[in-house]
Amino acid sequence: MPWAVGWDRQSMSFWAPALAGFSLGGGLIIAIGAQNAFVLRLGLLRSHIFVICLLCALSDALLIVLGIAGLGTLVQRSQLLLTIVTYGGALFLFVYGLMAFRRVFMPEAMKTAQKETPTLYAAIATALAFTFLNPHVYLDTVLLLGSFSAKYLAQERIAFGIGAITASFVWFFALGYGARLLAPLFSRPLAWQVLDVLIGGVMWTLAASLLLS
Repeated sequence: MPWAVGWDRQSMSFWAPALAGFSLGGGLIIAIGAQNAFVLRLGLLRSHIFVICLLCALSDALLIVLGIAGLGTLVQRSQLLLTIVTYGGALFLFVYGLMAFRRVFMPEAMKTAQKETPTLYAAIATALAFTFLNPHVYLDTVLLLGSFSAKYLAQERIAFGIGAITASFVWFFALGYGARLLAPLFSRPLAWQVLDVLIGGVMWTLAASLLLS
């Protein structure tokens, strides 16, 4: 029937770009980074999980929408904006990495970190900093997703963005609440030390990569 053929075409024009957006967005988000490490740690502590996962997903959604709307090109062309975000982000990552290494080599600090969870305001501020002080978010996610979406028409571009945003929500909530499955492992202090070494290494590696780039 003609109406059935038309419906199939409309369905394909939505699901094909939506799946492409989900795959590309998911691949970019899942890559280990400062934001993911922070969400994982809060998940293990069972502290403010819903709020932080929702905040990270909404922040990514905002950046994805801005990227599809053309912000990626603007950021790429602004040397001043790139410089400010690069040095600010590198400094923040270095300090947070230093705090992680401090917990490793100071057992008392590590025990305190396990017992005391950050306040909601501190967790929100840290999550926002990890998101918006990371130039890779603008250069990779915003620019790449924005550029890739340009090949689609208006409605298909919206579907692509919906797919990418859905991947962000799925990933952050899976990471935050899935961390509980690792709780038995992290009942031992050594596991926390290993995690903090990894977190500190990730933070300093990202900080160095920002400065070198």
